[in-house]
Amino acid sequence: MAASKCTRLGGALVAQLLDSVDCVLFDCDGVIWRGDQVISGAPQVINSLKRIGKRVFFVTNNSTKTRQMYADKLRKMGFDATADEVFGTAFCSAMYLKTVCKLEGKVYLIGSNAMKQELEEVGIRPLGVGPDLISGVQSDWANVPLDEEVRGVLVGFDEHFSYMKLNRALQYLSNPDWTGCLLRAVETAAQRQAQLVGKPNSFMFQCVASRYSLEPQRCLMVGDRLDTDIMLGSNCGLKTLLTLTGVSTVAEAEENNKSQCPEQQKMVPDYYIDSIADLLPALQA
Repeated sequence: MAASKCTRLGGALVAQLLDSVDCVLFDCDGVIWRGDQVISGAPQVINSLKRIGKRVFFVTNNSTKTRQMYADKLRKMGFDATADEVFGTAFCSAMYLKTVCKLEGKVYLIGSNAMKQELEEVGIRPLGVGPDLISGVQSDWANVPLDEEVRGVLVGFDEHFSYMKLNRALQYLSNPDWTGCLLRAVETAAQRQAQLVGKPNSFMFQCVASRYSLEPQRCLMVGDRLDTDIMLGSNCGLKTLLTLTGVSTVAEAEENNKSQCPEQQKMVPDYYIDSIADLLPALQA
């Protein structure tokens, strides 16, 4: 099925698109819910897709919840969902360290309890969750105690982020043999490039595809952000659908479409729709 970029999805085109895919990946916030408010019709869409035999997965850059926490929230909102269908950055970061980095030993974690749990689930021992208060005089800070078994630094959202955590991370990274998955504050201070695991990095889709033998050309990515969701789909060869219940707009997509910049072209969806609830008539036909 061929279509021009950034086409409004409606009418018979909806059924054609759904017939062309076996799997649909959904971003969460801005697509199926906003905060703690479910988007009207979203549970019916998800449940109907599964009822007609489509595989459904939930992919999110939020690292503050485990897969099980997301599954619990989905079910409370009326979605037919299991933890195995959720792929968040907490889980995918753990899988990256385990499968790509082949990391053995411990990880210094600037992140959440959810990230700690997901690391432990794959057999990686995290250190550093919780407050790390400044102690001693300034001359002591360059020689804070370090664990010799730490082989990486992983950075996500951390409500306890502090100077001492940054200082400790940099000292772990001073050994060039250690592998790191870092984010901007640590990356800038360390003057080392981070390996990003979340959207739009293709590893997030690879994490799903490798487990379920998915064919990219038979998958649809549905999201509300051009720079993460739609670019992930473009990076991985998926069909892409922008829903207008979240961050990005059609005007932004069309502006990207006019650009000669390859990176901006990756942020142009194949289709857009006001809300995923607009898929319901085709699913109920």
